[in-house]
Amino acid sequence: MIDQILSEETTERAVLVGLISNQQNETKALEYLDELAFLADTAGAVTVRTFLQKLEYPNPRTYVGKGKLDEIRAYIEDNDIGMAIFDDDLTSKQVVNIERELKVKILDRTSLILDIFAKRARTANAKTQVELAQYQYLLPRLTRMWTHLERQRGGIGMRGPGETQIETDRRIILNKISLLKEELRAIDKQKAVQRKNRGKLTRVALVGYTNAGKSTLMNVLSKSDVFAENKLFATLDTTVRKVIIDNLPFLLTDTVGFIRKLPTHLVDSFKSTLDEVREADLLVHVVDISHPQFEEQIQVVDKTLREVCDGADKPMIMVFNKIDAFTHVEKDENDLTPRTRENIPLEELEKMWMAKLPHDCVFISAKTGQNIEKLKQMLYERAKEIHLTRFPYNDFLFQKYDELGDVD
Repeated sequence: MIDQILSEETTERAVLVGLISNQQNETKALEYLDELAFLADTAGAVTVRTFLQKLEYPNPRTYVGKGKLDEIRAYIEDNDIGMAIFDDDLTSKQVVNIERELKVKILDRTSLILDIFAKRARTANAKTQVELAQYQYLLPRLTRMWTHLERQRGGIGMRGPGETQIETDRRIILNKISLLKEELRAIDKQKAVQRKNRGKLTRVALVGYTNAGKSTLMNVLSKSDVFAENKLFATLDTTVRKVIIDNLPFLLTDTVGFIRKLPTHLVDSFKSTLDEVREADLLVHVVDISHPQFEEQIQVVDKTLREVCDGADKPMIMVFNKIDAFTHVEKDENDLTPRTRENIPLEELEKMWMAKLPHDCVFISAKTGQNIEKLKQMLYERAKEIHLTRFPYNDFLFQKYDELGDVD
């Protein structure tokens, strides 16, 4: 496996670099940098400062302009910085040029996410998926990585040792990718058999943006002890638990969280994990209502789900989590500035989303347990509908259960 970029034993000091461009305004760029800082913290780095430059498009040689690069270099030299993290994917040419100027370790958003994935992977399945994503990320970046060898100009009879090394590495990586894909195909078959052996139990999958509280909710509903913490991608391995609500059993799956700017090859690598989402009968979309950009996070998840589920319109329950952490600023009645997430009270947001959504919607706190019983009732009703389509003769039993009331 490719060596991990960040050391687990030492804390590295980093600067973050982003752009205001035609694709993203200053507000969006700052939001992305905030998320990048959270990613860096998850990986074990300390963000010392962020740099932002306005360009129509990234500089093809150094991502930012020469003046900004000089400013970053001066700051790095004066403050004992060991790493610069860029908010977008860098080409191999950009990495080499930037590294030559800054003389520190250079990462981009994808390489940082891959490092976190490598640390979080616990099962053989997850480790294989991460390794495949790492090699797929590295393959197009082999060019110009062998600058320590004196490379000659191309042409007949002018092929230098660096070019030979690149071709050798390319063959090794392509072979490794092929082997890893074979391993994942075998894992896919094994997982498919496991899913088939679960019988006809209703399958419910927790989906959502990373750090939305899916694992905490999983623990509450299944009374289990799935690992959960306030970090991005705390859960990487898919976890399945059997849950029983009012004598109705169903399978609950906790899945890897989504994130903005998630590379396509990373999603492809986690195909077997996302199969749990594809084959689910019901999706529970968990949203962090306390996050300032929760609406954009919803859009990111919806977009990814459309890609993952091939546009399938699956039944869904929208769960707005972390209401205990929700805060807002009271808006003065004479204030004519546009209403934003920051000055809309939770009660108004509840009415707004409940009226807007075509499916069930509930506001909860998995941490404190607020409205969990309401969510359980929703899960029971939806799982019951799905169950009865498979076992219509059980309708009589459900009627008897309802007459008797709640049964532990």
